[in-house]
Amino acid sequence: MASTSEAPAAGTGPDGTAGLHDHGDRQVPPGATDLAVNVWPGPPAWLVDELAALDLAGYPDTSAARAVAAGRHGLSPEQCLLTNGAAEAFWALAHALRPRRAACVHPSFTAPEAALRSTGTEVRRVLRRARDDFALDPAHVPEDADLLVLGRPDNPTGRLEPVEVVRALTRPGRVVVVDEAFAEFLPDATGVAGADLPGVLSVRSLTKVWGLAGLRVGYLTGAADLVARVAGALQPWPVSTPAAHAVARLCHPDAEPERAVRAARVQDAREALLARLRETGLTAPEAGPASDGAPLSVWPSPANYVLLRGPLPDLRERLLEHGLAARRCTTFPGLDGRYVRVAVPLQEAVRERLVSALRELLPGQR
Repeated sequence: MASTSEAPAAGTGPDGTAGLHDHGDRQVPPGATDLAVNVWPGPPAWLVDELAALDLAGYPDTSAARAVAAGRHGLSPEQCLLTNGAAEAFWALAHALRPRRAACVHPSFTAPEAALRSTGTEVRRVLRRARDDFALDPAHVPEDADLLVLGRPDNPTGRLEPVEVVRALTRPGRVVVVDEAFAEFLPDATGVAGADLPGVLSVRSLTKVWGLAGLRVGYLTGAADLVARVAGALQPWPVSTPAAHAVARLCHPDAEPERAVRAARVQDAREALLARLRETGLTAPEAGPASDGAPLSVWPSPANYVLLRGPLPDLRERLLEHGLAARRCTTFPGLDGRYVRVAVPLQEAVRERLVSALRELLPGQR
């Protein structure tokens, strides 16, 4: 189902690292419709008003927000750490833990591997295959890996490994880092944070479903001793007063109904997009990734993006000709130019533009 490899991904340079710092926000030319950045268009108006009224004269105090975020998962404040977005957590982890040998499950978000390589850590890639629906077999993870990173739900494949698979990855002396940046889109957004898994650290982001990428709001959870080690790698006051306020408000039970509404709206838009792809014959009726006779393979995520694969070797560039900027996938180890990750458009008109462009581009669809 999966294999361990040191080989670079297509388009990432001879050492396989050149594309690790390339993300969707850099892939939208002026005038193009943004389908590369999978963030809700904006935060709630009530939160914007509260942030504008904050007193910024004093130094940030994150203790209250930390307690709220921890309590969301049934944890103590010592088991939670606020970070300057989820990405900072990966750099802090790499510098604090300094693993002897790390393994990163791919295709997946590349920042964790970039962070580990920045410390000189040896990184082995566990490559999952499209024909296996990107499922992960724990047996393919190197036994000597003392740190392992995987996404849940994974970006860009959308794979949501069962908690039992995560549990099977745990070992004495191993830290398992679960990137749960998109867990807020799940019907139950609890994730693995409160699952009592030994040696597991969960990295969370509030930027996606709440439209706060510019504010950088994230946190991690895990055993208190591991969290304390990661905290020791952070600079003083790494999280601003507005970010801490946002964490406290958005992790509070009062915000859960609005989070669920946002997640449900994304689900409706995603299902509408998949239905249109089926109706137009771009995918087989079951919309499976191995659809025989269909020009497009689709891996629907439980979050706000889908992974597409067509027969064209430059699908992203061809979509750009139609003014649609999808996320480049050649920088994800294990994927090539036939793949694009598409942020699910909330607007029906944009979904129709995407479907029309794919019909025109793919063989036999004109």
